[in-house]
Amino acid sequence: MPFLPDLHTLVLFSGACLVLFVTPGPDMSLFLSKTVQGGRACGMAAMLGAFTGALVHTLLAALGLSALLAASPAAFTAVKIVGALYLLWMAWDALRNGSALSLRPGGPAPASLRATWLLGVGINLSNPKVILFFVTFLPQFVAAGDPHAAGKLVFLGLWFVALSAPLAALAILAADEVVALARTRPRVLRGVDIVFAGVFGLFALQILATAR
Repeated sequence: MPFLPDLHTLVLFSGACLVLFVTPGPDMSLFLSKTVQGGRACGMAAMLGAFTGALVHTLLAALGLSALLAASPAAFTAVKIVGALYLLWMAWDALRNGSALSLRPGGPAPASLRATWLLGVGINLSNPKVILFFVTFLPQFVAAGDPHAAGKLVFLGLWFVALSAPLAALAILAADEVVALARTRPRVLRGVDIVFAGVFGLFALQILATAR
């Protein structure tokens, strides 16, 4: 199965996905907000919507990046370098501004689970940071000369969803505890920010070093 990355790459990617997941952001804020407002079913619907959007981003990024690789391996390498710089910026931003777990108090939940799912899809697809993340993050785990890059990019995107979805479901099931932790233990979130910045900063520097 040539679309499968080697074990070392898969372990690195899985670790990066886990660090990314535990760092609060717009998606987690959406899941928890909808759970607090409308119950676990609403939270799950929002989660499924967001991950539906992530699958769309995966397919579009894989198609575009594989076409770029076929046309110009040098341009693909340039995308990897830009992506590494973006990861450095994300690390710096985490240290400077901290995590963004914003729960909107009050307000009615959407009228139906379908509406909540569509909200999750819309927020994910329209978020420019998500688009930029998929375009710059996935290529870091594929070599510029890999003839099976397209399949590996799709696999890695699906792997990201497969790893994140169960964790998101657990967070929704424990929403009260997660929200209480975020509100009463800011040092925990700060520790997560530091871990995120360290992992993604070192990872980006390694990419830049090997790209020279």
